[in-house]
Amino acid sequence: MSELVRGLDYYRHTAFEFMTDRLGAQGTVLAGGRYDGLMESLGGPHTPAVGWAAGIERLAMLVEETGATPDDTLSAIIAVEDDSALPFALKFVAALRREGISADMIATGSPRKRFDKAAKVNAKVLVAITHRDGTPVANLRSAERTPEFLAIESVLQAITP
Repeated sequence: MSELVRGLDYYRHTAFEFMTDRLGAQGTVLAGGRYDGLMESLGGPHTPAVGWAAGIERLAMLVEETGATPDDTLSAIIAVEDDSALPFALKFVAALRREGISADMIATGSPRKRFDKAAKVNAKVLVAITHRDGTPVANLRSAERTPEFLAIESVLQAITP
């Protein structure tokens, strides 16, 4: 039997707590509830609210316990080498993700160093995006033309203006 250990004096209506017995005495993983009336009790205006907190380390311990390990290799990393190509790069990343292809983008910092940063990321395909003559240009780089490379290339062709 588990007991709710949240401080119920400031909760209103709904309170929740997700607990596990696999982490010892500190078994709460996620908890929260409605705080309607809390601001009023502190002298403020009526403010409907909800709040929650999660123990990220506890969630990580549970995932570790199951033996599930995420694949830390991205399918594609996009280096935006020209800020004017950012709208196209965002569209490309979104299209890749819609197709179930894991992708991330480097578009901050010095434009000249973004490619170098992207090259250090553990990704199967590196895509450098720049602008030439007012048109976004993408250059795909990979050790070989795998099915994943071809899928990324296909998405790129579908959205290229």
